Amino acid sequence: MNQRSLLKNPYYRSLINKMVFIAIAVSFAPMLVVSGSMLNRFSISHNEKLYAHLGELVLKHRQNIDGFLVEKLNNIRFMAKSFDIEDLKNEKFLRNNLAALQTEYGSVFEDLGFINEEGIQVTYAGPFKLEKASYSNSEWFRKAINSDYFISDVFLGLRGTPHFIITVRLKNNGTPWILRATINFAAFNSLVENLRIGETGFAFILNSKGEFQSKPFFEVTHRKPYSFYESIKAGRKTKDGLFFSEIADDSGSENIYVASLIKNEDWILIYRQDKSDAFADLNQAKEAAIFIIFMGGIVIIVTSFLLSRWMVTKIAKADWEKELMNQQVIETGKLASLGELASGIAHEINNPVAIMVEEAGWVNDLMEDERLVSKENRDEIERALAQIKTQGKRCREITQKLLSFARKTVTSSEDVTINELIKEVIGFCAQRAKFGNVVINSKLQENLPVMQLSNSELQQVLLNLLNNAMDALEGNKGGNITVTSDLEGNEVVIRVEDDGPGIPKVNLGRIFDPFFTTKPVGKGTGLGLSICYGIIKEMGGEITVSSVIDAGTTFHVRLPFKKNN
Repeated sequence: MNQRSLLKNPYYRSLINKMVFIAIAVSFAPMLVVSGSMLNRFSISHNEKLYAHLGELVLKHRQNIDGFLVEKLNNIRFMAKSFDIEDLKNEKFLRNNLAALQTEYGSVFEDLGFINEEGIQVTYAGPFKLEKASYSNSEWFRKAINSDYFISDVFLGLRGTPHFIITVRLKNNGTPWILRATINFAAFNSLVENLRIGETGFAFILNSKGEFQSKPFFEVTHRKPYSFYESIKAGRKTKDGLFFSEIADDSGSENIYVASLIKNEDWILIYRQDKSDAFADLNQAKEAAIFIIFMGGIVIIVTSFLLSRWMVTKIAKADWEKELMNQQVIETGKLASLGELASGIAHEINNPVAIMVEEAGWVNDLMEDERLVSKENRDEIERALAQIKTQGKRCREITQKLLSFARKTVTSSEDVTINELIKEVIGFCAQRAKFGNVVINSKLQENLPVMQLSNSELQQVLLNLLNNAMDALEGNKGGNITVTSDLEGNEVVIRVEDDGPGIPKVNLGRIFDPFFTTKPVGKGTGLGLSICYGIIKEMGGEITVSSVIDAGTTFHVRLPFKKNN
């Protein structure tokens, strides 16, 4: 029997499937738990580091932008404190100071202006024609005239280009004056543009109205800018004054926002980045981990299948070898049973053989008698020959029955008539029963169904049960054995009952164990009932025993009935 034919058995195929399932489950469960836990911890750690890094960048730029504004304000404050009103009214003086500032700071300062309390720019230095310009109606002027110093929002103003101004208020004899400087928007905007990370990360500034104070690198759309500003401020706030939020834009894409208030909380610096871009490294790590897990899963599945197939092949081969050994044990038990029958069978054969020998001698005597030709002698010869023929047939039947029992067991099923088989086995035991003063009775239900069984194996079971019963009765100087057959539901039940000494209760639980025997050494092997148990189980049936001390023992053999198609 080769490996492939063994594994075609549904039992072994089912066993392979179960082992593969268990191996995969046992292997995948810890791998998924560990991998999931590690990925989760890695994600948490990556999130913390990412937000910490973004927070540090925003804090750094907040300091740079606030430092820039404070520095430019201090430049103008220094000028206002260092010179008197008359100097600042002098256009040439103002031009010289603007030139000095531009020499020191480049194009950051676009122009300078000196404005009276009525909002008229009395002195101007710069590239635009803003001499005598009136700012009395400008919002920034109304705020500046009431503040010692002021930094405006970004606006277009009279020049029509984005800019913002820094002002310092001076007083001369109680009359307020304003020294104004315009800050180049491009120079200021470059400070914000420097905050660029990844493909989509950029920064911008909003005022409290949600209006842009810098030019965003990408378009930022929101249905209600002011509510957007408020939603940013409503995010998670840290002790450093940072706000962290995740807000979906109008297209539904999730974005990360990190913000901080600047310019005395009049403006808010906001860093924005697509969440998918910010977590690109994490997503790549997850994809790599999933790929590794997937490949590991394939290896686990293939290994589980091959290992399970190899193990089941070994199991199937061991079962096959065990089955061969069981067959050998059955044949050994059969030979042991034959040994017990030997004396009875020999006597059965000796009787007809003795008659045949006697008749043959009588024929020989007649042949020598010269009166052979007489009718009386002829009739005698014919009678003797008929007797020889009859006894020869009897010997042949006995030997054929013996050979049919001794023939090697064939496990294939055949049509078996239970009652006929019982009668045949009782016939085997008749001579031994006669010598042992044992009477074997039978009570067989008529019309039992023909069953598909192994004839020789069932013969062996019944013969073993009868031999055990006779062994028990011989020690009791004889007795009675009753063999019955009945049809109970879907089972044919065969009972072998004796009125012997019975089996002690302590031994009943071990009666079917291999090599367990209560017979003297050399009298029994302890394999008979174990073999019977295995045979009946293989047939899908059940064999049980009940016993009462000094009342007898009954063996019950239950065989499932299957209709013969």
